[in-house]
Amino acid sequence: MKYWLALILALQCAFSSFAGEAIPLAEDPVVEQRMIAISEELRCLVCQNESLAGSRADLAMDLRRELRTLVKANKSDAEIMEYMVSRYGDFVRYRPPVKPLTWMLWFGPFLLLIGALFFLVRMVRRQQTGSAAPVLDADQRKKAQSLLKDTELPS
Repeated sequence: MKYWLALILALQCAFSSFAGEAIPLAEDPVVEQRMIAISEELRCLVCQNESLAGSRADLAMDLRRELRTLVKANKSDAEIMEYMVSRYGDFVRYRPPVKPLTWMLWFGPFLLLIGALFFLVRMVRRQQTGSAAPVLDADQRKKAQSLLKDTELPS
């Protein structure tokens, strides 16, 4: 057992010596940092819950490549954002601007919450008013008392 453990450790050390340094994604680290900063503000169109910087989807890789070319072409951040929005719509931004077209994105969850609270309060009030003991007429009261007497257990 010790022999196998020593062999595995020796092989692991031998193979790790062949590991090389990671190749940078861009020739210029400044371009890469700027591209990452911009891509963190953009949504992956495939994953939709990840930023463009963190997504591993093929489309995300293509969009990052496109961002690199725009950054290398000395486009400003605003111009790059405008280009992406013109191509993919406001959905591509994690924080879309507040305008009539995006009001449902910004205020929709609050409207749903208010509506749910309204119906919850209404339902609770209806339950409270409906939970009072029903009024029985004389015949119904006699029938209920006879049913209760029939079901009583002898003591």
